[in-house]
Amino acid sequence: MSSPERVLRERTAIVGVGYTEYFRDSGVSTQTLALRAIVEALHDAGLAAHDLDGVACHRLADSADPAQIAQDLGLTDIRFVRDVFGGGSSSVGTLIDAAMAVATGQAETVVCWRALNSRSEGRMGAISGPAATAGDAQYWMPYRHLTPAQLFAMHTRAYLHRWGYGAEDLGRVAIAQRANALLSPRAMMTEPISMDDYLGSRWIAEPLRLLDCCLETDGAVALIVTTPQRARDLRQVPVLISGAAFGGGSQLTSNGWDDLSLSPARHLAPRLYAGAGMGPDDVDVAELYDAFTPLVLMQLEAYGFCSPGEAAGFVAHGSIGSGGELPVNTHGGHLSEGYVHGLNHVAEATNQLRRTCGSRQVAGAEVALATSQPGVVSGLTAAVLLRRDA
Repeated sequence: MSSPERVLRERTAIVGVGYTEYFRDSGVSTQTLALRAIVEALHDAGLAAHDLDGVACHRLADSADPAQIAQDLGLTDIRFVRDVFGGGSSSVGTLIDAAMAVATGQAETVVCWRALNSRSEGRMGAISGPAATAGDAQYWMPYRHLTPAQLFAMHTRAYLHRWGYGAEDLGRVAIAQRANALLSPRAMMTEPISMDDYLGSRWIAEPLRLLDCCLETDGAVALIVTTPQRARDLRQVPVLISGAAFGGGSQLTSNGWDDLSLSPARHLAPRLYAGAGMGPDDVDVAELYDAFTPLVLMQLEAYGFCSPGEAAGFVAHGSIGSGGELPVNTHGGHLSEGYVHGLNHVAEATNQLRRTCGSRQVAGAEVALATSQPGVVSGLTAAVLLRRDA
């Protein structure tokens, strides 16, 4: 029997990408943002709303109901609906769900999206209500230790200590991604930063500084998935989903995580590569989930681009820059382009393989990796390998 990951190999393709502007205050509802991105994705693919028969999104009770979006689009016979509750760990997983629906014949053309007003309406780091005391949070709440920056700070401290990394090693990630953002017309951050700028930025939750943390963004991204056969008759160069895998994650207290210096994504990576029939050396560009700078270092190690304990040196040698061995977060990532909870990474990977990224284009890009949050202080992770159709 084939592995679940291999069953999905190149049976689906991304054919449409849509964005809104990235705002500090959108002035509209998340529903409006979602519809704007979906309409742009349809135009990008050369499709009409009636061509869709599936809808999928992920959210934290802060986005538009997919059933409502389907109605707004005039869809009366939806064959696939997916409404995923979850943070950055669910971002790429939503795309995988859409791909599985298409690959199994449940639907032919599915749109997936993330829309949020995290800057102007509901801050993702705000903790309230019953969810605040669910699961491991019941152990953290008495110590008022609940925001993402606080939780990731604890893990980051252990990670830095284990490998002897320092503040400058995190700073080089922020600086490299800001340089990439300067080439993205959508980027919210448009000024370069130096190591002095990084080290001078204020503490958020030590050892994380302001410039270690992702942006708070209002915006939306939508992606359309269909069969390769249909994709080849549409407007854009198809981007095939060559590999897709889910993986488990670990929280800080109850899951028996015995080594905080290694991210749970390391368990997913071998299945991802095996399912796609590829390895790390085949990847031309990587869009790595970067809610915080240390996640980039952890994933460079987890996905086999360097050994554990070597990511800081890999970055210091310029390997993740635009002309480096492995360009990473070519749009500036969540740190400098905008935080659309993971789907803007998949959109950038798709555009890199279409070779439509202008001055930030990675020459000859054929294969891209896009990841969800790597399972740190959460229950799951996911990743995809994308390939430009021949």
